[in-house]
Amino acid sequence: MQNKTLISQPFDMIVFGGRGDLARRKLIPALYHLDRERRLPDDGRIIAVSRGTMAPEEFLQLMHDECVIHSPGDSVHGPFDEESWHRFAARLTYLSVDATDPASYGALAAALKGRKNVVRAYYLATAPDLFGPIAANLTALNLVTPESRLVLEKPLGKDLPSARTINAAVAEAFAEPQTYRIDHYLGKETVQNLMVLRFANALFEPLWNRTYIDHVQISVAETVGVGGRWRYYNESGALRDMVQNHLLQLVCLTAMEPPATLDADMIRDEKLKVLRALHPIGPDDVAQCTVRGQYRAGSVDGAVVPGYLEEADSAPGSDTETFVAIKIGVDNWRWAGVPFYVRTGKRLPARSSEIVVQFKTPPHSPYPASAGTIHPNKLVMRLQPDEGIRLIMLNKGRGPGELRLRQTALDLSFNETFGGRSPDAYERLLLDVIRGRPALFMRLDELEAAWQWIDGIRDGWHEAGLSPKPYTAGSWGPNAAIALIERDGRTWHEDEF
Repeated sequence: MQNKTLISQPFDMIVFGGRGDLARRKLIPALYHLDRERRLPDDGRIIAVSRGTMAPEEFLQLMHDECVIHSPGDSVHGPFDEESWHRFAARLTYLSVDATDPASYGALAAALKGRKNVVRAYYLATAPDLFGPIAANLTALNLVTPESRLVLEKPLGKDLPSARTINAAVAEAFAEPQTYRIDHYLGKETVQNLMVLRFANALFEPLWNRTYIDHVQISVAETVGVGGRWRYYNESGALRDMVQNHLLQLVCLTAMEPPATLDADMIRDEKLKVLRALHPIGPDDVAQCTVRGQYRAGSVDGAVVPGYLEEADSAPGSDTETFVAIKIGVDNWRWAGVPFYVRTGKRLPARSSEIVVQFKTPPHSPYPASAGTIHPNKLVMRLQPDEGIRLIMLNKGRGPGELRLRQTALDLSFNETFGGRSPDAYERLLLDVIRGRPALFMRLDELEAAWQWIDGIRDGWHEAGLSPKPYTAGSWGPNAAIALIERDGRTWHEDEF
Protein backbone atom coordinates (compact mmCIF):
# COMPACT_ATOMS: atom_id res chain seq x y z
CA MET A 1 0.00 0.00 0.00
CA GLN A 2 1.42 3.36 -1.03
CA ASN A 3 1.93 6.24 1.38
CA LYS A 4 -0.63 9.07 1.19
CA THR A 5 2.16 11.62 0.96
CA LEU A 6 3.36 10.10 -2.32
CA ILE A 7 4.56 12.60 -4.93
CA SER A 8 2.38 12.12 -7.97
CA GLN A 9 4.40 14.09 -10.55
CA PRO A 10 7.26 12.29 -12.32
CA PHE A 11 10.73 13.68 -11.69
CA ASP A 12 14.37 13.43 -12.64
CA MET A 13 16.87 14.38 -9.94
CA ILE A 14 20.29 15.02 -11.41
CA VAL A 15 23.03 15.13 -8.76
CA PHE A 16 26.23 16.86 -9.85
CA GLY A 17 29.02 15.61 -7.64
CA GLY A 18 27.20 12.29 -7.60
CA ARG A 19 30.16 10.33 -6.20
CA GLY A 20 31.15 12.98 -3.68
CA ASP A 21 30.98 12.92 0.09
CA LEU A 22 27.61 14.67 0.37
CA ALA A 23 25.94 12.42 -2.20
CA ARG A 24 27.28 9.25 -0.56
CA ARG A 25 26.56 10.18 3.07
CA LYS A 26 23.35 12.18 2.76
CA LEU A 27 21.62 12.53 -0.59
CA ILE A 28 21.47 8.95 -1.86
CA PRO A 29 20.64 7.47 1.59
CA ALA A 30 17.88 10.10 1.99
CA LEU A 31 16.39 9.20 -1.38
CA TYR A 32 16.67 5.50 -0.52
CA HIS A 33 14.62 6.06 2.64
CA LEU A 34 12.00 8.08 0.75
CA ASP A 35 11.66 5.24 -1.74
CA ARG A 36 11.57 2.62 1.00
CA GLU A 37 8.67 4.44 2.64
CA ARG A 38 6.91 4.69 -0.74
CA ARG A 39 7.04 8.48 -0.85
CA LEU A 40 8.34 8.62 -4.43
CA PRO A 41 6.35 7.92 -7.61
CA ASP A 42 7.23 4.98 -9.79
CA ASP A 43 8.27 7.37 -12.55
CA GLY A 44 11.05 9.08 -10.65
CA ARG A 45 14.73 8.79 -11.61
CA ILE A 46 18.00 9.72 -9.93
CA ILE A 47 20.94 10.45 -12.20
CA ALA A 48 24.31 10.87 -10.52
CA VAL A 49 26.87 12.69 -12.63
CA SER A 50 30.54 13.21 -11.90
CA ARG A 51 33.87 13.47 -13.64
CA GLY A 52 35.44 10.13 -14.43
CA THR A 53 34.07 6.84 -15.68
CA MET A 54 32.61 4.11 -13.50
CA ALA A 55 30.87 0.90 -14.44
CA PRO A 56 27.16 0.85 -13.53
CA GLU A 57 27.53 -2.16 -11.25
CA GLU A 58 30.50 -0.55 -9.49
CA PHE A 59 28.53 2.64 -8.85
CA LEU A 60 25.52 0.73 -7.51
CA GLN A 61 27.73 -1.30 -5.20
CA LEU A 62 29.36 1.89 -3.92
CA MET A 63 25.98 3.46 -3.17
CA HIS A 64 24.64 0.23 -1.68
CA ASP A 65 27.52 0.13 0.79
CA GLU A 66 27.05 3.79 1.70
CA CYS A 67 23.33 3.31 2.29
CA VAL A 68 24.05 0.38 4.59
CA ILE A 69 26.39 2.57 6.63
CA HIS A 70 24.23 5.67 6.65
CA SER A 71 20.80 4.06 6.98
CA PRO A 72 20.48 2.88 10.58
CA GLY A 73 17.49 0.69 11.31
CA ASP A 74 14.71 1.32 13.81
CA SER A 75 11.88 -0.46 15.55
CA VAL A 76 9.47 0.19 12.68
CA HIS A 77 11.54 -0.48 9.55
CA GLY A 78 14.24 -2.72 10.95
CA PRO A 79 17.76 -2.77 9.49
CA PHE A 80 18.75 -1.95 5.93
CA ASP A 81 16.41 -3.79 3.60
CA GLU A 82 17.87 -5.47 0.50
CA GLU A 83 14.50 -5.82 -1.23
CA SER A 84 13.86 -2.10 -0.87
CA TRP A 85 17.36 -1.42 -2.13
CA HIS A 86 16.82 -3.43 -5.32
CA ARG A 87 13.67 -1.46 -6.07
CA PHE A 88 15.47 1.81 -5.37
CA ALA A 89 18.56 0.81 -7.39
CA ALA A 90 16.40 0.55 -10.49
CA ARG A 91 16.03 4.34 -10.29
CA LEU A 92 19.78 5.00 -10.11
CA THR A 93 22.00 5.84 -13.08
CA TYR A 94 25.56 7.08 -13.22
CA LEU A 95 26.88 9.27 -16.05
CA SER A 96 30.35 10.67 -16.60
CA VAL A 97 30.15 14.44 -17.08
CA ASP A 98 32.84 17.10 -16.85
CA ALA A 99 30.83 19.99 -15.41
CA THR A 100 32.94 22.62 -17.17
CA ASP A 101 32.92 21.00 -20.62
CA PRO A 102 29.66 21.36 -22.62
CA ALA A 103 30.79 18.59 -24.98
CA SER A 104 30.62 16.04 -22.16
CA TYR A 105 26.92 16.68 -21.47
CA GLY A 106 25.78 14.55 -24.40
CA ALA A 107 24.90 11.46 -22.37
CA LEU A 108 22.92 13.57 -19.88
CA ALA A 109 21.04 15.33 -22.67
CA ALA A 110 20.20 11.96 -24.20
CA ALA A 111 18.97 10.60 -20.86
CA LEU A 112 16.64 13.56 -20.40
CA LYS A 113 15.39 13.76 -23.98
CA GLY A 114 11.71 13.17 -24.51
CA ARG A 115 10.80 13.50 -20.81
CA LYS A 116 8.02 16.10 -20.96
CA ASN A 117 6.15 17.61 -18.02
CA VAL A 118 8.70 16.10 -15.69
CA VAL A 119 10.23 17.94 -12.75
CA ARG A 120 13.97 18.33 -13.29
CA ALA A 121 15.84 18.93 -10.07
CA TYR A 122 19.51 19.74 -10.63
CA TYR A 123 21.32 19.31 -7.32
CA LEU A 124 24.77 20.94 -7.35
CA ALA A 125 26.74 19.09 -4.66
CA THR A 126 29.92 20.64 -6.05
CA ALA A 127 32.33 23.44 -5.29
CA PRO A 128 30.57 26.82 -5.67
CA ASP A 129 32.91 27.95 -8.45
CA LEU A 130 31.15 25.34 -10.63
CA PHE A 131 27.63 26.67 -10.02
CA GLY A 132 27.81 29.29 -12.77
CA PRO A 133 29.44 27.06 -15.42
CA ILE A 134 26.99 24.22 -14.78
CA ALA A 135 24.00 26.55 -15.04
CA ALA A 136 25.39 28.06 -18.25
CA ASN A 137 26.01 24.64 -19.82
CA LEU A 138 22.53 23.41 -18.94
CA THR A 139 21.05 26.49 -20.62
CA ALA A 140 23.26 26.24 -23.69
CA LEU A 141 22.10 22.65 -24.22
CA ASN A 142 18.40 23.53 -23.69
CA LEU A 143 18.22 21.35 -20.58
CA VAL A 144 16.47 24.00 -18.47
CA THR A 145 12.70 23.64 -18.70
CA PRO A 146 9.88 25.53 -16.92
CA GLU A 147 9.68 22.55 -14.54
CA SER A 148 13.41 22.70 -13.72
CA ARG A 149 14.77 23.52 -10.26
CA LEU A 150 18.33 24.20 -9.18
CA VAL A 151 19.51 23.26 -5.68
CA LEU A 152 22.61 25.05 -4.41
CA GLU A 153 24.68 23.80 -1.49
CA LYS A 154 26.71 26.07 0.76
CA PRO A 155 29.06 27.81 0.74
CA LEU A 156 27.35 30.37 -1.47
CA GLY A 157 30.33 32.66 -1.62
CA LYS A 158 32.83 33.81 0.98
CA ASP A 159 31.42 37.34 1.34
CA LEU A 160 28.70 39.53 -0.14
CA PRO A 161 30.50 40.39 -3.42
CA SER A 162 31.38 36.76 -4.18
CA ALA A 163 27.86 35.61 -3.28
CA ARG A 164 26.43 38.18 -5.68
CA THR A 165 28.77 36.98 -8.42
CA ILE A 166 27.68 33.36 -8.00
CA ASN A 167 24.00 34.20 -7.85
CA ALA A 168 24.20 36.51 -10.86
CA ALA A 169 25.76 33.70 -12.90
CA VAL A 170 23.07 31.25 -11.79
CA ALA A 171 20.32 33.79 -12.51
CA GLU A 172 21.34 33.81 -16.19
CA ALA A 173 19.86 30.32 -16.44
CA PHE A 174 17.40 29.89 -13.56
CA ALA A 175 14.80 32.34 -12.31
CA GLU A 176 14.72 33.08 -8.59
CA PRO A 177 11.60 30.91 -7.96
CA GLN A 178 13.49 28.00 -9.56
CA THR A 179 16.51 28.42 -7.28
CA TYR A 180 16.63 26.48 -3.99
CA ARG A 181 19.47 27.48 -1.63
CA ILE A 182 19.59 24.63 0.83
CA ASP A 183 20.34 24.77 4.55
CA HIS A 184 19.85 21.32 6.01
CA TYR A 185 19.23 22.72 9.50
CA LEU A 186 15.87 24.01 8.27
CA GLY A 187 14.81 20.42 7.57
CA LYS A 188 15.37 19.21 11.13
CA GLU A 189 12.25 18.09 12.96
CA THR A 190 12.74 20.39 15.95
CA VAL A 191 13.34 23.41 13.73
CA GLN A 192 10.13 22.60 11.88
CA ASN A 193 8.34 22.28 15.19
CA LEU A 194 9.58 25.67 16.38
CA MET A 195 7.01 27.53 14.29
CA VAL A 196 4.25 25.18 15.42
CA LEU A 197 5.31 25.64 19.04
CA ARG A 198 5.20 29.41 18.70
CA PHE A 199 2.25 30.03 16.43
CA ALA A 200 -0.14 27.17 17.29
CA ASN A 201 0.04 27.41 21.08
CA ALA A 202 -1.46 30.35 22.96
CA LEU A 203 0.70 29.36 25.92
CA PHE A 204 3.90 30.65 24.33
CA GLU A 205 3.27 33.36 21.74
CA PRO A 206 1.98 36.00 24.22
CA LEU A 207 5.20 35.52 26.23
CA TRP A 208 7.54 35.56 23.22
CA ASN A 209 8.89 39.08 23.61
CA ARG A 210 11.12 41.42 25.64
CA THR A 211 8.58 41.67 28.47
CA TYR A 212 8.93 38.03 29.51
CA ILE A 213 12.11 36.68 27.87
CA ASP A 214 15.48 37.52 29.43
CA HIS A 215 17.69 36.16 26.65
CA VAL A 216 18.07 33.43 24.03
CA GLN A 217 20.98 31.03 23.53
CA ILE A 218 21.69 29.05 20.37
CA SER A 219 24.54 26.52 20.52
CA VAL A 220 25.82 24.14 17.87
CA ALA A 221 28.62 21.99 19.29
CA GLU A 222 30.74 19.45 17.41
CA THR A 223 33.20 16.95 18.82
CA VAL A 224 34.94 16.40 15.48
CA GLY A 225 37.79 18.44 14.11
CA VAL A 226 38.23 19.44 10.49
CA GLY A 227 39.44 15.97 9.55
CA GLY A 228 40.51 15.79 5.91
CA ARG A 229 38.79 19.07 5.04
CA TRP A 230 41.49 21.38 6.46
CA ARG A 231 42.15 23.31 3.26
CA TYR A 232 38.45 23.96 2.64
CA TYR A 233 37.76 24.86 6.25
CA ASN A 234 40.76 27.16 6.44
CA GLU A 235 39.21 29.29 3.69
CA SER A 236 35.92 29.43 5.57
CA GLY A 237 36.16 29.27 9.36
CA ALA A 238 33.35 28.90 11.86
CA LEU A 239 31.79 32.29 11.17
CA ARG A 240 31.22 31.67 7.48
CA ASP A 241 30.78 27.90 7.70
CA MET A 242 28.17 27.87 10.47
CA VAL A 243 26.98 31.29 11.64
CA GLN A 244 26.24 32.85 8.24
CA ASN A 245 23.74 30.11 7.41
CA HIS A 246 22.74 27.64 10.15
CA LEU A 247 22.84 29.84 13.25
CA LEU A 248 21.40 32.96 11.63
CA GLN A 249 18.52 30.89 10.24
CA LEU A 250 17.80 29.62 13.76
CA VAL A 251 17.90 33.22 15.04
CA CYS A 252 15.41 34.18 12.33
CA LEU A 253 12.94 31.41 13.15
CA THR A 254 13.17 32.17 16.87
CA ALA A 255 12.78 35.94 16.48
CA MET A 256 10.48 36.36 13.45
CA GLU A 257 6.98 37.78 13.60
CA PRO A 258 4.06 35.43 12.87
CA PRO A 259 3.49 35.15 9.11
CA ALA A 260 -0.07 35.67 7.91
CA THR A 261 0.01 32.26 6.20
CA LEU A 262 2.56 29.52 5.52
CA ASP A 263 3.15 30.89 2.03
CA ALA A 264 6.85 30.56 1.29
CA ASP A 265 7.43 34.24 0.61
CA MET A 266 5.48 35.35 3.66
CA ILE A 267 7.70 33.19 5.87
CA ARG A 268 10.86 34.41 4.15
CA ASP A 269 9.67 38.04 4.34
CA GLU A 270 9.51 37.74 8.12
CA LYS A 271 12.95 36.12 8.32
CA LEU A 272 14.37 38.91 6.18
CA LYS A 273 13.01 41.51 8.60
CA VAL A 274 14.98 39.85 11.40
CA LEU A 275 18.20 39.81 9.38
CA ARG A 276 17.80 43.49 8.58
CA ALA A 277 17.16 44.25 12.27
CA LEU A 278 20.40 42.61 13.50
CA HIS A 279 22.48 45.20 15.28
CA PRO A 280 25.64 45.81 13.22
CA ILE A 281 28.90 44.70 14.85
CA GLY A 282 31.99 46.56 13.69
CA PRO A 283 35.47 47.62 14.83
CA ASP A 284 34.19 49.61 17.81
CA ASP A 285 32.33 46.75 19.51
CA VAL A 286 33.60 43.55 17.90
CA ALA A 287 35.89 42.82 20.87
CA GLN A 288 32.98 43.13 23.32
CA CYS A 289 30.39 41.25 21.25
CA THR A 290 32.38 38.41 19.66
CA VAL A 291 34.93 35.75 20.57
CA ARG A 292 37.12 33.84 18.12
CA GLY A 293 38.82 30.60 19.08
CA GLN A 294 41.06 27.91 17.59
CA TYR A 295 41.46 24.46 19.14
CA ARG A 296 44.75 23.10 20.37
CA ALA A 297 45.64 19.47 21.08
CA GLY A 298 43.57 17.86 23.81
CA SER A 299 41.24 14.97 24.57
CA VAL A 300 37.70 14.33 23.27
CA ASP A 301 35.71 11.29 24.41
CA GLY A 302 38.85 9.92 26.06
CA ALA A 303 40.92 10.05 22.88
CA VAL A 304 43.90 12.34 22.34
CA VAL A 305 43.32 14.60 19.32
CA PRO A 306 45.65 17.01 17.49
CA GLY A 307 45.31 20.76 17.39
CA TYR A 308 43.99 22.63 14.36
CA LEU A 309 47.49 23.49 13.21
CA GLU A 310 48.54 19.84 13.56
CA GLU A 311 45.77 18.34 11.43
CA ALA A 312 46.59 16.61 8.13
CA ASP A 313 47.33 19.06 5.29
CA SER A 314 47.49 21.97 7.76
CA ALA A 315 49.71 24.98 7.28
CA PRO A 316 51.46 26.82 10.10
CA GLY A 317 50.35 30.23 11.25
CA SER A 318 46.69 30.04 10.21
CA ASP A 319 44.42 32.46 12.06
CA THR A 320 41.17 30.76 10.97
CA GLU A 321 38.68 30.41 13.81
CA THR A 322 37.24 26.99 14.70
CA PHE A 323 35.02 28.49 17.42
CA VAL A 324 32.96 31.63 17.52
CA ALA A 325 30.58 33.14 20.08
CA ILE A 326 28.55 36.28 19.42
CA LYS A 327 26.20 38.48 21.41
CA ILE A 328 23.54 39.58 18.94
CA GLY A 329 21.08 42.41 19.36
CA VAL A 330 17.82 42.52 17.38
CA ASP A 331 16.80 46.15 16.95
CA ASN A 332 13.04 45.92 16.75
CA TRP A 333 10.01 46.40 18.99
CA ARG A 334 9.67 42.77 20.08
CA TRP A 335 13.30 42.09 20.99
CA ALA A 336 14.82 45.43 22.03
CA GLY A 337 17.16 44.76 24.96
CA VAL A 338 16.99 40.94 24.67
CA PRO A 339 20.40 39.51 23.70
CA PHE A 340 20.75 36.44 21.50
CA TYR A 341 23.93 34.57 22.43
CA VAL A 342 25.13 32.17 19.73
CA ARG A 343 28.15 29.88 19.76
CA THR A 344 29.51 27.11 17.61
CA GLY A 345 32.77 25.24 17.51
CA LYS A 346 34.72 22.12 16.71
CA ARG A 347 36.43 19.78 19.20
CA LEU A 348 33.96 20.63 21.97
CA PRO A 349 33.06 18.08 24.70
CA ALA A 350 29.84 16.82 23.11
CA ARG A 351 27.86 16.91 19.87
CA SER A 352 24.69 18.87 20.40
CA SER A 353 22.52 21.63 18.95
CA GLU A 354 20.05 23.51 21.12
CA ILE A 355 17.94 26.64 21.27
CA VAL A 356 17.39 27.84 24.85
CA VAL A 357 14.81 30.52 25.60
CA GLN A 358 15.31 31.77 29.15
CA PHE A 359 12.41 33.64 30.70
CA LYS A 360 12.71 36.38 33.29
CA THR A 361 12.45 35.51 36.98
CA PRO A 362 9.34 36.63 38.88
CA PRO A 363 9.72 40.19 40.22
CA HIS A 364 9.22 39.16 43.85
CA SER A 365 9.70 35.94 45.87
CA PRO A 366 7.29 35.31 48.76
CA TYR A 367 9.30 32.23 49.81
CA PRO A 368 11.79 32.15 52.70
CA ALA A 369 15.48 31.92 51.88
CA SER A 370 15.48 28.36 53.21
CA ALA A 371 13.18 27.34 50.32
CA GLY A 372 15.94 27.95 47.84
CA THR A 373 16.56 30.24 44.89
CA ILE A 374 13.92 31.01 42.29
CA HIS A 375 15.56 29.94 39.05
CA PRO A 376 14.26 31.21 35.71
CA ASN A 377 12.10 29.01 33.51
CA LYS A 378 13.77 27.73 30.36
CA LEU A 379 12.37 26.34 27.15
CA VAL A 380 15.02 24.05 25.65
CA MET A 381 14.61 22.86 22.06
CA ARG A 382 17.06 20.06 21.19
CA LEU A 383 17.91 19.75 17.51
CA GLN A 384 20.42 16.92 17.95
CA PRO A 385 21.32 14.29 18.89
CA ASP A 386 17.97 13.51 20.61
CA GLU A 387 15.32 15.79 19.16
CA GLY A 388 12.80 17.09 21.63
CA ILE A 389 11.56 19.95 23.80
CA ARG A 390 12.01 20.52 27.54
CA LEU A 391 10.28 23.11 29.69
CA ILE A 392 12.35 23.61 32.85
CA MET A 393 10.28 25.02 35.70
CA LEU A 394 10.09 25.17 39.49
CA ASN A 395 7.99 22.89 41.63
CA LYS A 396 7.65 22.15 45.31
CA GLY A 397 9.80 19.28 46.53
CA ARG A 398 7.81 16.25 47.61
CA GLY A 399 6.96 15.63 51.26
CA PRO A 400 5.40 17.35 54.29
CA GLY A 401 8.62 18.87 55.61
CA GLU A 402 10.04 22.32 55.10
CA LEU A 403 9.18 23.93 51.77
CA ARG A 404 11.84 23.40 49.11
CA LEU A 405 11.81 24.73 45.56
CA ARG A 406 13.01 22.21 43.01
CA GLN A 407 13.76 22.53 39.31
CA THR A 408 11.93 19.93 37.25
CA ALA A 409 11.32 19.45 33.54
CA LEU A 410 8.41 18.63 31.30
CA ASP A 411 10.20 16.56 28.68
CA LEU A 412 8.91 15.83 25.19
CA SER A 413 11.14 13.35 23.39
CA PHE A 414 10.14 13.07 19.74
CA ASN A 415 11.38 9.48 19.56
CA GLU A 416 9.39 8.39 22.61
CA THR A 417 6.26 10.34 21.67
CA PHE A 418 6.04 9.65 17.96
CA GLY A 419 8.10 6.46 17.70
CA GLY A 420 9.77 5.15 14.59
CA ARG A 421 12.72 6.61 12.78
CA SER A 422 13.29 10.35 12.80
CA PRO A 423 13.64 11.35 9.13
CA ASP A 424 16.90 12.93 8.10
CA ALA A 425 16.66 16.64 7.29
CA TYR A 426 17.62 15.96 3.66
CA GLU A 427 14.61 13.69 3.22
CA ARG A 428 12.22 16.55 3.94
CA LEU A 429 14.17 19.04 1.85
CA LEU A 430 14.52 16.77 -1.17
CA LEU A 431 10.78 16.12 -1.09
CA ASP A 432 10.15 19.86 -0.97
CA VAL A 433 12.40 20.42 -3.99
CA ILE A 434 10.48 17.84 -6.03
CA ARG A 435 7.13 19.21 -4.87
CA GLY A 436 8.13 22.81 -5.56
CA ARG A 437 7.85 24.03 -1.96
CA PRO A 438 10.55 26.68 -1.38
CA ALA A 439 9.62 27.85 2.16
CA LEU A 440 12.59 26.06 3.79
CA PHE A 441 15.14 27.44 1.33
CA MET A 442 16.93 30.80 1.45
CA ARG A 443 15.80 33.54 -0.89
CA LEU A 444 18.40 35.77 -2.54
CA ASP A 445 17.67 38.84 -0.41
CA GLU A 446 17.97 36.70 2.76
CA LEU A 447 21.36 35.45 1.67
CA GLU A 448 22.61 38.94 0.89
CA ALA A 449 21.35 40.37 4.20
CA ALA A 450 23.11 37.58 6.11
CA TRP A 451 26.38 38.15 4.26
CA GLN A 452 26.23 41.89 4.81
CA TRP A 453 26.00 41.39 8.58
CA ILE A 454 28.72 38.72 8.64
CA ASP A 455 31.05 40.86 6.52
CA GLY A 456 30.78 43.62 9.11
CA ILE A 457 32.10 41.26 11.79
CA ARG A 458 34.95 40.01 9.62
CA ASP A 459 35.94 43.56 8.72
CA GLY A 460 35.78 44.44 12.41
CA TRP A 461 38.08 41.55 13.33
CA HIS A 462 40.55 42.68 10.69
CA GLU A 463 40.53 46.35 11.70
CA ALA A 464 40.72 45.54 15.42
CA GLY A 465 43.47 42.93 14.83
CA LEU A 466 41.58 40.22 16.72
CA SER A 467 43.19 36.79 16.35
CA PRO A 468 41.60 33.53 17.55
CA LYS A 469 42.15 32.70 21.20
CA PRO A 470 43.43 29.15 21.84
CA TYR A 471 41.25 26.59 23.57
CA THR A 472 42.01 23.00 24.50
CA ALA A 473 40.18 20.35 22.49
CA GLY A 474 37.50 18.85 24.73
CA SER A 475 36.72 22.16 26.46
CA TRP A 476 33.85 24.60 25.83
CA GLY A 477 36.01 27.04 23.93
CA PRO A 478 38.10 29.99 25.08
CA ASN A 479 37.54 31.47 28.54
CA ALA A 480 36.56 34.67 26.78
CA ALA A 481 33.38 32.93 25.55
CA ILE A 482 32.36 32.37 29.16
CA ALA A 483 33.15 36.00 29.99
CA LEU A 484 31.06 37.12 26.99
CA ILE A 485 27.85 36.00 28.68
CA GLU A 486 28.82 36.09 32.36
CA ARG A 487 29.68 39.79 32.37
CA ASP A 488 25.97 40.27 31.63
CA GLY A 489 25.09 38.21 34.71
CA ARG A 490 24.12 35.16 32.67
CA THR A 491 25.67 31.76 31.99
CA TRP A 492 25.74 29.24 29.14
CA HIS A 493 23.24 26.41 29.39
CA GLU A 494 25.39 23.29 29.40
CA ASP A 495 23.80 20.71 31.66
CA GLU A 496 21.87 19.13 28.77
CA PHE A 497 24.92 18.74 26.49
